[in-house]
Amino acid sequence: MHVAMIGAGYVGLVTGACFAEFGHIVSCIDNDPAKVDALKRGEMPIFEPGLAELVASNVGAQRLSFTTELGPAARTADAIFIAVGTPSRPADGLADLTYVYQAAREIASHLDGYKLIVTKSTVPVGTGDEIARIVRELRPAADFAVVSNPEFLREGAAISDFMRPDRVVIGTDDARAKDVMGELYRPLIDNAPMVFTERRGAELIKYAANAFLATKITFINEIADLCEQAGANVQEVARGIGLDNRIGPKFLNAGPGYGGSCFPKDLLALLRTGLDFGVPIRSIETIISINEQRKRAMARKVIALCGGNVRGSTIAVLGLTFKPDTDDMREAPSVAIITALRDSGAKIRAFDPEGMKHARSILGDIECANDAYSCMEGADALVIITEWDAFRKLDLQRVKSLLRKPVVADLRNIYQPEEMARLGFSYVSVGRPKVDAAG
Repeated sequence: MHVAMIGAGYVGLVTGACFAEFGHIVSCIDNDPAKVDALKRGEMPIFEPGLAELVASNVGAQRLSFTTELGPAARTADAIFIAVGTPSRPADGLADLTYVYQAAREIASHLDGYKLIVTKSTVPVGTGDEIARIVRELRPAADFAVVSNPEFLREGAAISDFMRPDRVVIGTDDARAKDVMGELYRPLIDNAPMVFTERRGAELIKYAANAFLATKITFINEIADLCEQAGANVQEVARGIGLDNRIGPKFLNAGPGYGGSCFPKDLLALLRTGLDFGVPIRSIETIISINEQRKRAMARKVIALCGGNVRGSTIAVLGLTFKPDTDDMREAPSVAIITALRDSGAKIRAFDPEGMKHARSILGDIECANDAYSCMEGADALVIITEWDAFRKLDLQRVKSLLRKPVVADLRNIYQPEEMARLGFSYVSVGRPKVDAAG
């Protein structure tokens, strides 16, 4: 089948490349000529494991191409996907649908024969209705259907998520649309449930799923705070409740709070959407508040470990992206933590395997190191914020020799308190009892 993918950002590029891998002919359309030219040269605009190789393979097989022109791709496409950004509006936190509706208007000008218009972008409930209204207003006689097909791609694992999904959600009551979507996803039919709903239900599923996952993260973080005060180990508590199949073990790792491109903006959009419908979702409001407060609380934890004062101290920070295996700095806990430490007078030196470029644009004149060990050399304390695999296997004796003081705040619980104490570190983690360093 032929697919036109409007938007060559994270969702559009991964989805387009994966559809091409299924054997479909995919054109990715983006209005940024520089990005399109870079993609034609094989240069990826994002870091995602395996993506460059997948793109190169399908470009070589002539199943995947990049262009700034929608017209030629739309005319031959069986399905036209909208995969553009929906950032939060600064004024009210609702999803900004400017690019979605702009894409709808452009699609309308190129409709020829029956077309499927598929919303892949994360959009509030009712957006599909507005897309259909826009297209119908511009092309009253057009033959089309609008489908909601939300994405559930985790940064750092997006390709495997697409190829081996928990489910594929398709929102439509149009029989022809169901047939087309079924054919597009045919390689997955034996391995993943196809969840057909009405369109508004599909739109809401994405927001509800992210809100529930954010709730689990927020819950275990609050339990971690209780564990610290009560002398319990949050990892043992999380394992104990996660073995209950009604709860499950995922998203029960205590840490500095959630971030990224999805959870913060999606929860805010869901909250505002609820208010628009006269249904205040108070649990979401509380989760957002707790998560924001937690980031600065992590900075206070570091300051306390350093004796209550970091003015004039150099703090080495390992990990800046909101999670490992991505270069995404959006809403990363590191930003709030570093800002709070700077506000308290600390000097920050940082290293991240993939996030340094974006970190400079967000954090300004941050001192950047070339690797983990040069980051910590001569520092008064080390803070681990993102759990990259490279940080899980540090030579701890070398770490101790490089730090001016053997002080480590492990905000991802990578290391064991007993081992760190035995090696003579002053060490804190999240939700686990503190063990005094060996004399």
